[in-house]
Amino acid sequence: MDLYERRADPREGNIVGGRSINLAISTRGIHALEQIGIAEEALQHAIPMRGRMIHDRYGELHFSPYDVDPKKCINSIGRAALNTAVIEAAQRYPNVRVHFNHKCTEVDLESATAQLETAEGAVTARGDAVIGVDGAFSAVRKSMQSQIANFQYDESYLAHGYKELTIPPGPDGSWRMEKNALHIWPRKSFMMIALPNPDGSFTCTLFWEFEGPRSFATMKTDDDVRRFFDEEFPDAVSLMPSLLDDFRINPTGSLVTIRCAPWFYRDKACLVGDAAHAVVPFYGQGMNAAFEDCVVLDECLEEFPENRERAFAEYFHHRKENSDTLADLAIGNFIEMRDKTASKTFRVKRKLDHLLEGALPRIYLPLYTMVTFTRIPYSTAARRARMQDRIVYGSLAFLVLIAALVMIRLIV
Repeated sequence: MDLYERRADPREGNIVGGRSINLAISTRGIHALEQIGIAEEALQHAIPMRGRMIHDRYGELHFSPYDVDPKKCINSIGRAALNTAVIEAAQRYPNVRVHFNHKCTEVDLESATAQLETAEGAVTARGDAVIGVDGAFSAVRKSMQSQIANFQYDESYLAHGYKELTIPPGPDGSWRMEKNALHIWPRKSFMMIALPNPDGSFTCTLFWEFEGPRSFATMKTDDDVRRFFDEEFPDAVSLMPSLLDDFRINPTGSLVTIRCAPWFYRDKACLVGDAAHAVVPFYGQGMNAAFEDCVVLDECLEEFPENRERAFAEYFHHRKENSDTLADLAIGNFIEMRDKTASKTFRVKRKLDHLLEGALPRIYLPLYTMVTFTRIPYSTAARRARMQDRIVYGSLAFLVLIAALVMIRLIV
């Protein structure tokens, strides 16, 4: 088996800065890593985050745990650390060969042949099948679009982009904010987040509109940037000595959702992860979903060892509805994070969720819990959450009505 990777070997320190929103690995991703025996190894480079630390405009902090069980957490991990762990695991298999700095440009589906570019020139790679795990702008998927009749493809962008910033460690290497939390500065139409790193730093990401009266487009000078951060994130500015350089140098990335069908061509090609279903990062599930793809694809290949096309088809059938659901959930969670997390009503709702979860274990599960801390399919979790909300809010409305009727009778 040959793995062709577009980027350089991360173990050599060839990391491209400015686009590395930290990953948040949780139950689905951990389960996948357990299947290949590297979960413990990978998590050595991760920091558990037990909840959201909300920073309001006045510097006040409000902690909201992710789950009623304090042991349940998501784990902040840098892309380079995770990539290194996975690559090293792959290279332990004698039949796996990893080739770095090979950019796939085109795939011929009928012959399962990939054309690749390297610094030394073009390379042709042939195999029994091509598995495209080449990201949101997949060359494998693009080849499927051009070679499969009626291939369905939808690409949509948020009006917001993102820019990576940094909070460095303290002089003694310590974390200058709460270590075991995902920090959020919600500001209605935009927000900033920060995830902890093992070296004491935080990777920050500003999500903001590309255009508008207050947007990335209006930041013309360092004074504009400084003024904006002083007004919106005053408690963070003092922790960001490289703010102006980071803002000026780091690129402004886009946020895309991609849906397509089918994810396979006969027994010759198959898509996995962002190549099949890129989602925006606001549920922390993009990487977890991709790893879950691998688990399901592996199960299907094991179930149909003599019929790879059937295995690809079953994998697509199992995952398509769930990936579409996740795409919707991720956009919804962006609105929740930037608009609602700072409100008292939202915090009351979360406390009610945790109260019901504690009172009705295994019966009532908040949507976030099902998505993040179980392996319940995303579509099933979304349907169950909608049903729970109807029951809970319907019951509350009924109780309010009964209370109102009792009060009216007492008054009369």
